[in-house]
Amino acid sequence: MLTFHPRNRHQGRYDFHQLIASSPELGAFMITNPYGKPSIDFADPAAVRVFNRALLKAHYGIAFWDIPADYLCPPIPGRADYVHSLADLLASDHAGEIARGPAVRVLDIGVGANVIYPLLGHSDYRWQFIGSDIDPKALAAAKAIVQANKLDKAITLRLQANPRHILKGVLNAQDRLHLTLCNPPFHASLDEATRGSQRKWRALGKADPKRKLPVLNFGGQNNELWCEGGEIRFVTQLISESSEWAQQVLWFSTLVSKASNLPAIHTALKKAGALEVRVGEMGQGQKQSRFVAWSYMDTAARQHWRP
Repeated sequence: MLTFHPRNRHQGRYDFHQLIASSPELGAFMITNPYGKPSIDFADPAAVRVFNRALLKAHYGIAFWDIPADYLCPPIPGRADYVHSLADLLASDHAGEIARGPAVRVLDIGVGANVIYPLLGHSDYRWQFIGSDIDPKALAAAKAIVQANKLDKAITLRLQANPRHILKGVLNAQDRLHLTLCNPPFHASLDEATRGSQRKWRALGKADPKRKLPVLNFGGQNNELWCEGGEIRFVTQLISESSEWAQQVLWFSTLVSKASNLPAIHTALKKAGALEVRVGEMGQGQKQSRFVAWSYMDTAARQHWRP
């Protein structure tokens, strides 16, 4: 059984009394689960949004967080694991010393309306972030969160004006980054995303024919959940583009939802000329996820690399 990263703030059961004390609005969404424990209805997008708001306020000091209806509402503990794992990745080149502070610069590819990775990474490590997205509405919502929490100096946002590109048009010749991270669109179509959600509802025991459930769990727009060719096409394009920024970025990375995609990803990385490739396993309970990270620099270059 997999567990959260040791530095993840979300160990054990949620303390709903603490969460409601700091965010009283959460109380209206409380239920008792089939095991007799307090919980919320994770099939209710409004409940999940308020729950996330409470978690961010109680654990990360985020005073304001809100996203437009139908935009992706991410599970925060899992997102935090990715950030902590990337901190360990950086530390692996420096005798385990965790890199903290604004000298560490990170690009979040597809930052979304929720701007969750920059919020977590800045709160836990004081890293500086660039967030890119192809959706102006998502960036407007992210900007409102950043400004309301006075994080303008820590988090900047850039529009990817050409949806056919990922890094091109976002990075410039002056950018020097320790990391890129990405939660790519996992599905190849809306139908595939919908069927995936239906399987999750059945697994959670929520398939109640008398009840209308949301089409997509945790919400999500087209570009957040699916794209032509799905995850493998997106990731292989990211790998192809990354080679153009080989000397400006220390480590590239992306989440990979399907282990079956790893062989094709390794092939693409070999073709692109990556010198170091890491696969990190993450997860909690029975759920497993992973990220792939790659660098075009050898060990000595990484140890002496400076932005």
